[in-house]
Amino acid sequence: CALICSFPVPEDDVDLEALVNDMNSSLESLYSTCSGQQTESTPLLHNEPPSSSSSSAGSPQTGLRRSQPMHILAVRRLQVEEQQLRTSSLPAIPNPFPELCSPASSPVLSPGSLPPGEPSTGKYIVKIFSEDGMGKVVEIPADMTARDLCQLLVYKSHCVDDNSWALVEHHPLLGLERCLEDHELVVQVQASMNSDSRFLFRKNYAKYEFFRSPLTFFPEHMVAWCQETNRAIPPSQLLKNFLATSSCPEIQGYLYVKEVGRKSWKKVYMFLRRSGLYCSTKGTSKEPRHLQLLADLEDSNIFTVITGKKQHGAPTDYGFCIKPNKGRGELKELRMLCAEDEQGRTCWMTAFRLFKYGIVLYQNYKIPQQRKTLLSHFSKYIHRNRSVSENSLVAMDFSGRIGRVIDNPVEAQSAAMEEGHAWRKRSQRMNILGSHSPLHHSSLSSVIHIAQLWFHGRITREESHRIIHQQGQVDGLFLLRVSQSNPKAFVLTLCHHQKIKHFQILPCEEDGQIFFSLDEGATKFTDLIQLVEFYQLNRGVLPCKLKHPCTVVAL
Repeated sequence: CALICSFPVPEDDVDLEALVNDMNSSLESLYSTCSGQQTESTPLLHNEPPSSSSSSAGSPQTGLRRSQPMHILAVRRLQVEEQQLRTSSLPAIPNPFPELCSPASSPVLSPGSLPPGEPSTGKYIVKIFSEDGMGKVVEIPADMTARDLCQLLVYKSHCVDDNSWALVEHHPLLGLERCLEDHELVVQVQASMNSDSRFLFRKNYAKYEFFRSPLTFFPEHMVAWCQETNRAIPPSQLLKNFLATSSCPEIQGYLYVKEVGRKSWKKVYMFLRRSGLYCSTKGTSKEPRHLQLLADLEDSNIFTVITGKKQHGAPTDYGFCIKPNKGRGELKELRMLCAEDEQGRTCWMTAFRLFKYGIVLYQNYKIPQQRKTLLSHFSKYIHRNRSVSENSLVAMDFSGRIGRVIDNPVEAQSAAMEEGHAWRKRSQRMNILGSHSPLHHSSLSSVIHIAQLWFHGRITREESHRIIHQQGQVDGLFLLRVSQSNPKAFVLTLCHHQKIKHFQILPCEEDGQIFFSLDEGATKFTDLIQLVEFYQLNRGVLPCKLKHPCTVVAL
C-alpha cells in the first residue's frame, strides 16, 4: 500500500492516502506484535538449554526430557515443509489426453492439486474465448492474476492497452457472468468453475468508474449514511466510509427475490452491510429480530444475470445473483435478485464489491495510473534525447523562387492546411479523370471505416444494446452500425446516463460528392472516420462526446 499511494493523486480522483497510511500503521503494529510473540516462543523449539548440551552428550538417558514442553505448531509446520519438498521434487507428467480435461482440471498432472489459497509453482492451461466464440489456449503460472493475464492477451492479440480489458467468468447454462477483480488468481477461479463455464476476454470501461464519479453510483435514498446527515457529501468522504472498516454504511431498498425452489418472485426490503445481505421480515424494520441473513459476502461472488426474464422469469431486466464460491452451481444454491432499474442494480453490485474487497479495489485502480505516470516521464526523457535531425525539423515555403523557413507557427499551420486541401483536390481530380487507382474517392469513403474498431457492421438494435451493456454503460461509450431501415445510412449508438440512444447518420450529395451528416446536413464529413474524430472533440448535437469505442477483438 505504501508503494501504491506514494505517487501524487490527480485532482479529479479521490484522495485516499490518509486511509491507506492509517492501514499501513496498523499493519506495522500488528507485524511487530506477531514478531515479538515469535521470538518469545523460540526457546520452546529446543528440548535443552544450550549450556547443558555438553553435559548431556555423555549420558543419553538424561539428554531426553519428556516433560519438556514442545512447540507442536512448529513441528507440524516442519513436517508439512518436508512433505512439500518431497512432492515438489517429483517431475510433472504431461497428460496425453488434454482434450478430455475439464476447464477445472489441468492438462498437466502435477504431484498435487491446487487448493484454494495455497501457492504452487506449476504451469496450468487456461482457455480464453473472444466475443466471436473463438478460443485461445494459454499456459500460465499458478500465481498469475487476472490483470497479468489481460496484459498477456493484449500483447498477443496486438490490442490497444488502455487498461479497460477484463477477464469475464461466464456460465452459459445459468445465464450468469462477472468480471474478475484484477488481483484474483485465475487458476483458483478456474478450479471453482463448472465444466460448461468459460473465460471471456472483453472490454469493461465501468470497472473503476465509481472512483471517478461516486455520487452517480450511490444515490442518497439508497445509502443509509446519507440519510443521517443533512449536508452535501463530498465524493472522497463517501468512498472513505465504504473503504474504511471502522465506518458502517449500508445500502437499503426494495429488491425482488426469487423464492428457493419456486418460480415466483417476492418484493422485500433489503439491507447490504459488511457482514452480509439481509432482508426485513417486517416492512422496513432494521431491528435485529426482524432481519434474516440471505448471503454472506466473504464466501460469495456477485454475478450479473444476462437471461433473467427468459430463463428465470425475472420481473425486470436488471437482475443479479449471489453465488457461493464452494457451491456446485445449482439453481437452489443461488440467490436470484432483481432491481427496479439499472442505477439500482449498479449500486447494489458496486457496494458488494467495496464491502468485500475494500482498499484492494483502490489499489487496483491506482496501479494503471502510476504506470501511465512512469511512461509519461519516460516519453519526456525520450523527447529530450531525440536526435539532432528530429529536433531540427522546420516548416518550409517553396512557393517562391527559393525556399524560406516559416517562423510564425500560425502561418505554418495554415500552410499545412492549404497543402492538405490541395492534395485532396488533386486526388479528386485524378479520380474524375480516371486514374489507375484501385479505389476511387467515392468508393474509398464508403469502405474506409470497415477496419475501425468502433464499426460493427450489420448488427441489430438489440445486439448493439447487448454490447453496450457488456462493456460498462459509461458516458460516451459508442459504436457505429449499418442502419436496418435505410441500407445507405448508418446509426451511432451512444450511452449517456446509463441510457442508450441512437442517432442516424444520413448520406447527402453536394457537387457530385457524397458526404455524411449527423445533423441533417448542418455539419458534413467526407467519411465516417472524420465524423467520429470530430465528435470525439466536440459534443455538437450529441448529449456527450464520444469517449470509449465498443471494441470486439478476435483472439
